[in-house]
Amino acid sequence: MLDAVFAVAALISTVGLASGLLMFWRLPVPSTEGSLKQQPSSFISIIIPARNEEQRIVPLLESLSRQQGVLFETIVIDDDSEDRTSEVARSFNALVIRNTEPEDGWIGKSAACWAGVQAAKGDILLFLDADTAFDRSDSLLRCVNSYEKMGGTGILSLQPYHQMKQVYENASAIFNIIVMAGMNVFTPFGERLKSAGSFGPCILCARADYKASGGHAAIRGAVMDDLALGEAFQEQGLPVHCYGGRGLIHFRMYPEGFHQLLEGWTKNFGTASKSTHPFVMMLVNFWITGGFAAPVFLVLSSLFGSMPWILAAGILYLLNVCEMAWLARRTGNFSWWILPFYPVLLLFFTVIFLYSLYLTHVRKTVKWRGRDVQV
Repeated sequence: MLDAVFAVAALISTVGLASGLLMFWRLPVPSTEGSLKQQPSSFISIIIPARNEEQRIVPLLESLSRQQGVLFETIVIDDDSEDRTSEVARSFNALVIRNTEPEDGWIGKSAACWAGVQAAKGDILLFLDADTAFDRSDSLLRCVNSYEKMGGTGILSLQPYHQMKQVYENASAIFNIIVMAGMNVFTPFGERLKSAGSFGPCILCARADYKASGGHAAIRGAVMDDLALGEAFQEQGLPVHCYGGRGLIHFRMYPEGFHQLLEGWTKNFGTASKSTHPFVMMLVNFWITGGFAAPVFLVLSSLFGSMPWILAAGILYLLNVCEMAWLARRTGNFSWWILPFYPVLLLFFTVIFLYSLYLTHVRKTVKWRGRDVQV
């Protein structure tokens, strides 16, 4: 009987490992090497929605001040902040637009982005979250060149590399992996699977395409505006290209503390899961299940199994740790020492995901930055 249990646990763990490889098989990144074109002819409008971002927006504005080879303007939409966000932005010569409480039917970030577009002068729009920052002085130039190389149409979206400074931030490891995998386009099938949308922190698009899609006005009530905007583009036959941003752009999520980390991931996941392709969702579920099966197999075999089963369980657990490290380090500079304890990270993710589903489907309200958001 025990041998059958061990065999099933070994099988589930093995399937989970294979699923992890398939769901995050590839991670294309716009090239950071080779020659660059001359200065693009297009004028870029960089639009930054910001609510109470006095501390977090400084690295982004500093990195923008170092950008070379591109003509651009910086527009910061102060989304009814209660701190010195506006003053900080003006100190970097950004155009600041004060946005108050959004009208009924609008989500705050979408309203802020829409207000920024109305003031923008550029033919190319770049939406950046306030907690992002470019890594290099030519990062913006490379993003624009990559977009033009793709035909200059649709969306080029980058997921910034997650940089952490505090131990609690490692709790985001599983979330980051699933955010990437859940976009559908990083399996061996590539872009043959329809993208779930776009990455919110960095979205580059042509103004004409934005207008054709309806822009943020068309998705004004969407909690996950990044996914909804990508879907709006795709409905107009416009492509959405999702890439990793390592070497070009990074961010630091939820630096204010563990409570904000909880609030942020709770807001995101219950809604975002609706956009993941069924095949990818199956792989994610197999991966999570296999990740839980490995430690259970190791404990049970250590207590009741023979040496071959103990050895097999130990190898499978080690393989899970190695795969977790490989996946996590592709998305951020997560600490190596915490990854052997990955079952705790998986459990944390599962609890937050279930709570997010409860808020999304039962209470139909999530909280973010002092606002109750209807979903």
